[in-house]
Amino acid sequence: MALPPPDPEFVLRGTSAAIHTLHFSCGGQEPDVPVLFSGSENGFIHVWNLKTHRVDTALDGHGRKSVYCVETMGGKDRLLSQGRDQRICLWDLAEGRTSVTDSVFTENVGFCRCSLLKVAQGRWLMAMAAKALEEVQVLELPSKTSVCTLKPEVGAKLGMPMCLKLWQLHCGSQPLLLAGYEDGSVVLWNLSTAKALSQLVCHQEPVMSLDFDSEKAKGISGSSEKVLSIWSLNEQQNLQVCKTHKLVNAGIADITIRPDKKILATGGWDHRIRIFGWKKMKPLAVLDYHTASVHCVSFSDHKNPTERLLAAGSKDHRISIWSIYTQT
Repeated sequence: MALPPPDPEFVLRGTSAAIHTLHFSCGGQEPDVPVLFSGSENGFIHVWNLKTHRVDTALDGHGRKSVYCVETMGGKDRLLSQGRDQRICLWDLAEGRTSVTDSVFTENVGFCRCSLLKVAQGRWLMAMAAKALEEVQVLELPSKTSVCTLKPEVGAKLGMPMCLKLWQLHCGSQPLLLAGYEDGSVVLWNLSTAKALSQLVCHQEPVMSLDFDSEKAKGISGSSEKVLSIWSLNEQQNLQVCKTHKLVNAGIADITIRPDKKILATGGWDHRIRIFGWKKMKPLAVLDYHTASVHCVSFSDHKNPTERLLAAGSKDHRISIWSIYTQT
């Protein structure tokens, strides 16, 4: 008999709003005390202490408009956040500061999360949905210099970009961008030529979320349908569908592959978190705790596998923290 799925290790409450994004940071002064950042619908970013299970700091920089992306930039003191106020804010949290040091006005009305990629010490690329509905803009940070604007060919009718993933094979290699669009396509972009290398229709509905494993050259995407699409990138930089995985209930809000590339988690509209083995998409567990849509899932980046955590944020204002499949 299969073991019953576990209960959460603990639950974080007190945001008094739906949770739209989560991000762990396990580096810093005390490597054993990871920090979890959450962004919520009421415009606050909460910095959670996972030892006390309480909020250490609440950051307010998006005019009370929903925050739907939070990322750290090399350590837990440098933060990037994105909100429905059409702003991406850069924060400096060192020595107890809570100040926005810079911001980018995106002029984009959608809810496509930006994507960050470290390309050198202190240098980052950031991809974001642009003002023109079908376009993606790539900037260099912290200088905010424009790198390129990615425009679909005339008549392509991809619709709005819905999710973005910057990646590179290894440090120093050519950065590339995977983008999921409203028409159900995933497109691979070359940033140096600003041209699409490959396009694949993965879904009948908009691509809500995707993640990519650059080591295996394999990715996964979800939409509002009852299907996960698993696709790969061949030597010629062509995307091709490997297989699809049928779900019981429709609607995937978020997908994330654990840093060790062993398992992945999905957050569903059916209130459930689903865990799969990444190698063969074997269903491993259904975590049933939340009472509303799970908007976001995030794995911690602990060096020690036994300490690894999974966090899920929901429309029910709660963040569940799980310890699952922590053996290597």
